[in-house]
Amino acid sequence: MTEERTDPSLPRTERSDAPAYLQRYIQRQESETLDTDRTDSTPLYLRQFRQRRSDPARIDAPPPTWEGRDLPYAQSLTEDNRNKEISAPPEAQKKVVNDVYLIRHGETQGYSSESGLTPLGSWQAHTFGHTLAKRVKDGETIVIRHAPTNRAGDTAGALHRGFSDGLAMFDKDLKVFEPEAMEEFRNFRVATPSGFRDVTAAFREYYSTLEEFERTRLGDRPMWLVDVDRFWRVQQGGSDPIAHWLRIPMMHFEPPAMCVRRFWLGIRRLAAEYPGARLVIPTHSGPIRAFAVMAFGYDPGEPYNLEHVRVKLLEGGTEALVSYRNRVQEVHVPAVENLPTWAPFEDWDATQL
Repeated sequence: MTEERTDPSLPRTERSDAPAYLQRYIQRQESETLDTDRTDSTPLYLRQFRQRRSDPARIDAPPPTWEGRDLPYAQSLTEDNRNKEISAPPEAQKKVVNDVYLIRHGETQGYSSESGLTPLGSWQAHTFGHTLAKRVKDGETIVIRHAPTNRAGDTAGALHRGFSDGLAMFDKDLKVFEPEAMEEFRNFRVATPSGFRDVTAAFREYYSTLEEFERTRLGDRPMWLVDVDRFWRVQQGGSDPIAHWLRIPMMHFEPPAMCVRRFWLGIRRLAAEYPGARLVIPTHSGPIRAFAVMAFGYDPGEPYNLEHVRVKLLEGGTEALVSYRNRVQEVHVPAVENLPTWAPFEDWDATQL
């Protein structure tokens, strides 16, 4: 007989008790044997469920709130959200009185001059109008207004044509107002020696003045020229000039808050003139982006061509829902008549810029 030799330095691996998972299984089997008949093949979870349902204390209890058909809010619970959370009844929801689309213009030929749209930009605007015609209902009123620039006006015209084509295709009867320019929805402006100019329109004056200083003139450059030069250098460097305008105060640029004030002024004026209408407003990316920043509290990014910020004015005129890129924020409609304005001083001399 051979004697087994083991290394005393190695741990002992043999064990007399069952593993833990097997012990728990044996305990469950023993408990089931004590409570129920071993011949019952019903699963344990189902037997326990039936025991709870047969409890007398549960039989006399009132039904859960999501099963109470006689409750006033039960009708507002649909099949896909019938849970323990109580939904507000339909009459508690505020009615949308005006649906506003702040739309960025289509692709333009350039930003260094007052250019119109490219063929692609016209197609973008036409497609947006055609798509909008699918979503509206018979009897609605559509009001189209735009910023007083060529690219915004061309966008409004192409959008109107696409919308009219869509109405004819889908056989819908609506009241549509022709596109018109509104000063409230213009682009942000710059104070130049020739007056307040659109940031694009100010480029030509900036470029000619800058060339004059580089060729013939000496001394310090005027501050308006320095501000505009910083803005356009960001553009030429491939960065984001609108982010520069939003984050860095510039003495000669219209502040973003004042652009938002102008937009609210225009929205409220149109809402009072056309109650219940959809307001379609092609304008520029800078003010649209500033509008979204004021609503959400952060910069959601530059809108693409024909991308829009949607504003739903609620009944009462004091609240609105602002949506952009899958986020919705409830905001208070500002009382623009009590807000400050952005205007030159009474003794302001443009030649001193």
